Amino acid sequence: MSAPASITQVRPVPGTYLPYTQAYIDLVPTEADPLAQLRQQAAELHRELAGLTESQALMRYAPGKWTPKEVLVHLTDAERIFTYRALRFARADAQELPGFDENEFAANSEANDRPLSELLTEYHAVRAATLAFFGGLNGGQLERAGRANGGATSVRALLYIIAGHEQHHLRILRGRYWPALPTG
Repeated sequence: MSAPASITQVRPVPGTYLPYTQAYIDLVPTEADPLAQLRQQAAELHRELAGLTESQALMRYAPGKWTPKEVLVHLTDAERIFTYRALRFARADAQELPGFDENEFAANSEANDRPLSELLTEYHAVRAATLAFFGGLNGGQLERAGRANGGATSVRALLYIIAGHEQHHLRILRGRYWPALPTG
């Protein structure tokens, strides 16, 4: 007999999130617990980035693309925003929340002026807070929803979106950034 599924392993159903976020939700494996995925991803992302030199962390794989430092700050910013939305919705706040422009956030983050080690420390602090928050929710709170960025989104969907969004960026780092790193 298999172990019972965690309450966070129940996948969000269509209609409880904006359609464009389906791609992120799909990056959480069907039987996975998104909380476990978030724990694993923190270690993966750290391994991927901690070995970079400051110079490598400023590399762009193509003109106009973010640097690895900017990607890291983007992940941290997005996680904060998605978790804030989840907090508001879990507490039954009915006020609609605005979207955010990730490109404006990245352009104004000044990530490239900060040491990579400092950015990683901040990322881990945000991840720890995210895990503590979602880990403390019950099934009813996970099912609550609100409106953000022009559409309905459940707390459960936001948890999956955070995990899938990071998986998306890990794939981009591995597929586009690392092959473009100068050798030697």
